[in-house]
Amino acid sequence: MKKKILIALVVVLVLIQFIRIDRSHPEITADKDFIAITQPEEKVEKLLRSACYDCHSYETEYPWYANVAPVSWFVGHHIDEGREHLNFSIWGDYEPARADHKLEESAEEVEEGEMPLNSYTWTHGYAKLSKADKELLEEFFESKMRSPEDVPEVLPLPRD
Repeated sequence: MKKKILIALVVVLVLIQFIRIDRSHPEITADKDFIAITQPEEKVEKLLRSACYDCHSYETEYPWYANVAPVSWFVGHHIDEGREHLNFSIWGDYEPARADHKLEESAEEVEEGEMPLNSYTWTHGYAKLSKADKELLEEFFESKMRSPEDVPEVLPLPRD
């Protein structure tokens, strides 16, 4: 009985390897990319690429285990979710108010230690942020937000 269960388990594990995640990369337009637009200093760019871009851009570099189901499904889901919340590859498409909100959220997530995810830094040690790295990223995100003077004043519509 145990032998049959083991064989069935092996068969299932082999069969699920044929259920692949989408690893295609949409075309990247350089003039829409966050780094191209904001032109951060070299240290900030390195932090963004090592701690953010794998899940929050179209420049994902999939690790070897992203080829092994069911782990690949977990990785694919995280990348899809990350891009849905924030995608640095389409930064230029964000409306200014939305971009400001994303910058504010990014600063908060880094400050609170929510990003990068522990499940990511566990397997990608280079993505762990020191206190100084966090402060640098927070300051950078906050510096790229529009100041209140840059926000056009919305005048009320005249009443009839």
